[in-house]
Amino acid sequence: MTPRPTLVQLSSGAAVRLIAGREISTRIRSKAFIWTTVALVAAVVLGGVLLSFVSKSDPTQHVGVTAETAAVADQLVATGKVTGATIETQEVASQAAGEALLKDGTLAALVTGTEPLTVVVHTKMPDALAPAFASLAQQEALSSAVTSLGGDPGEVGREIAQAAPDVTALEPEPEQDAAQIVAGFVAGILLFISLMTAGQLVAQGVVEEKSSRVVELLLATVRPWQLMAGKVLGIGVIGLSQVVLVVASGAGTALALGLVDTSSINLGVAALWVVIWFVIGFTMYALALGALAALVSRQEDVGSVTAPVMTLMMIPYIIGVSIAPWDPTNPLVVWLSYVPFCAPLLMPMRIALGEVEPWEVALALGLSLALIPVLVWLAGRIYSHAVLRSGGRIKLRDALTAS
Repeated sequence: MTPRPTLVQLSSGAAVRLIAGREISTRIRSKAFIWTTVALVAAVVLGGVLLSFVSKSDPTQHVGVTAETAAVADQLVATGKVTGATIETQEVASQAAGEALLKDGTLAALVTGTEPLTVVVHTKMPDALAPAFASLAQQEALSSAVTSLGGDPGEVGREIAQAAPDVTALEPEPEQDAAQIVAGFVAGILLFISLMTAGQLVAQGVVEEKSSRVVELLLATVRPWQLMAGKVLGIGVIGLSQVVLVVASGAGTALALGLVDTSSINLGVAALWVVIWFVIGFTMYALALGALAALVSRQEDVGSVTAPVMTLMMIPYIIGVSIAPWDPTNPLVVWLSYVPFCAPLLMPMRIALGEVEPWEVALALGLSLALIPVLVWLAGRIYSHAVLRSGGRIKLRDALTAS
């Protein structure tokens, strides 16, 4: 009878896959993972619906004019363009009819006289219309003076309303639309939440196995680096599936609701880069967090040893969401986007914002990938020297120098 194969008889690759499969089957049934995924997907989809509702709300200011004041309609529209307000005029049958439209919200204002300019509103003058009416009042005063001199006040008013300086910028700011800003913002937040959640799962899993002595049984059949690699791979697959699901939900919602201008942002490419940088970022952070977590034997102590890495994760996240969407060419954002551990959070934001050259992405990728073999060696050394030592916290130096 053929003996049943054990883990010792398996190759290194098979052992890593078996450990990874164990992690996947355990984590994917976790209620915390399921509800976190549902919450993230719901937040992305509902956020897209809300953004669609806000973006499609009508910003046009509707202004009524009577038959006596209809002559100022064109001037008012032209003045609104200069002051940044979109104005549409509507002639009403009488002042009473216009006031009824004011009360039911159809009109924002009603022009009832021109000498002097007289405007009726329901409760107060809308902020968007105040500059336009102030300018129009000045134009009407000028028109009166022009009339007294025998000129055409209407033509003069239109010329004045449409007049604007010709401005030339020496270093013009890059053009960005709302879709790019939102995409960059969401990319940063999603990556931060996903990396932090998946990284903490690795750290907690290491301590859980160590405190329950399960690791002693596992290391009787597999090598420490195989156990570490399998754990990182398994939790990485879980985290990656969560990121892919959330990114796909967000991209699908944006496309379905027409929230993005495909001429200004390639949503598919931006989403792909989010996934790529999650894989790179998770690998770096998971190795660091897993190795440091092996230094302690209680869940209560995990936070004390992983705090430096979590702080390192917070720095690019805070800089990313507070500066990058509004100023993607800021030198601090640009230089940190090349630095390993910072690049996975900042570079996807810059890509989504359309403010990065291909060589910059290649440089950031190269530096991060070059660091991963070093982290593998360090994490493996720390983990193998510390994971079987119970009791109090082990010093990092001791774990590195132990033979």
